[in-house]
Amino acid sequence: MPLLTALEYASVFVFALTGALVASRAQLDLIGFVFIGALTAVGGGTVRDVILNRDTVFWVANPSIIGVAATAAIIVFFTAHLLESRYRGIIWLDALALAVAVPSGVGVALAMGQSWPVIIIMGITTGCIGGLMRDVVCNEVPLVLKQGELYVTCALAGASTTVIALAFGLPEDIALLACAGATFALRSGSIAFGWCLPVYKSFPPRQ
Repeated sequence: MPLLTALEYASVFVFALTGALVASRAQLDLIGFVFIGALTAVGGGTVRDVILNRDTVFWVANPSIIGVAATAAIIVFFTAHLLESRYRGIIWLDALALAVAVPSGVGVALAMGQSWPVIIIMGITTGCIGGLMRDVVCNEVPLVLKQGELYVTCALAGASTTVIALAFGLPEDIALLACAGATFALRSGSIAFGWCLPVYKSFPPRQ
């Protein structure tokens, strides 16, 4: 299986797991689990493909993608109660999903011959939009926007790593793996050690 295809399937499966875990926190039924899981799994890739004007959106071209997402959601429906902390599970699975979704989006843009700014933006879009949709629909605070954590920054760093690696002549597969590694390292560091960027603090109004 080519690396890009493997990344796509992994991204769909793991993001669907996170969506289903969020559905479990909202106490939805089985269809709700599948809907939220699939929305999370294909949301970012769908937006990416529409923006890039691909001939066919990836899950329409390959409907088995939806089967993968549905399978992940059903697994969680019957096993979510076994987790001691579902929120902690969501955070770490989401970090893994981000680490495979960003290089997936980067790889698609590369395959279409896009310029480096577009490549980076498509990596961010693929990695972040599905999780944002999941959290908004389920009335959760979006992880993408959570104060005091790195998220979009991780996607930006990972996608940029690919562009830099390719500029130094590394093979595309190695560059995509470097993207995944950089993304996961930053996101896990933010979760485990509190890495973050400075946040805006307003000053009191002047008299």
